[in-house]
Amino acid sequence: MRVALFVSCVNDALYPRTGRAVVRLLERLGHEVVFEPGQTCCGQVHWSTGYHREAAGLAARFAEVFGGHETIVTPSASCAAAVRTAHPRLTGGGAPPVYELTEFLVDVLGVTDVGARYPHRVAYQPTCHSLRACALGDRPLRLLRAVRDLELADLPDAGECCGFGGAFALKNADTAVALGADKVRHVRGTGAEVVCAVDDSCLAHIGGMLSRLRAGVRAVHLAQILAATGPGEEAEAR
Repeated sequence: MRVALFVSCVNDALYPRTGRAVVRLLERLGHEVVFEPGQTCCGQVHWSTGYHREAAGLAARFAEVFGGHETIVTPSASCAAAVRTAHPRLTGGGAPPVYELTEFLVDVLGVTDVGARYPHRVAYQPTCHSLRACALGDRPLRLLRAVRDLELADLPDAGECCGFGGAFALKNADTAVALGADKVRHVRGTGAEVVCAVDDSCLAHIGGMLSRLRAGVRAVHLAQILAATGPGEEAEAR
């Protein structure tokens, strides 16, 4: 299958390892991955903060860049949700078919065992957009349970927001920190070495707090775990 990768601006600018992991994973599964160099922000941040005119321009750009592709995959649930829900309202038309990575693997390819190996205790944090906008359900957990040598920790109150919420964390810093502190406390309580999610933006918030506390817990995108098959690739997933 020919798959277009929408990497998201957060991943492109700050977490390039996530995009590389998606490419390694999909190519290992036998698919051709195409990267459109003209892609930009999907406009999710602009839409959620009320800059709808600016978001409309980005939505039109997205449709122009990806319009020729039948299958588009992104390692960002928040961006997938924005394309599906906001773009039709912004442009008055349809939106290109965008799949969040885990739903593409489970629903389209029909796989849960992707041949990964990751010998660590891992806690999974379901992000707000993955739960409520993309309705991923247990797809990420099914993929994690199939990873060899991975011990999956049970995260208490996993469905509670981590406090990031994009601009919310800037405008409501005290609330964001309080929510983040609760999340970090639960993560540390699991004894996990790694906390993972399907949105690097949320992992930046959680991982930043864990780092400042010197908690010894790494924040890793789920794609990096699924792409890891041995010592070399595991080093990439840190």
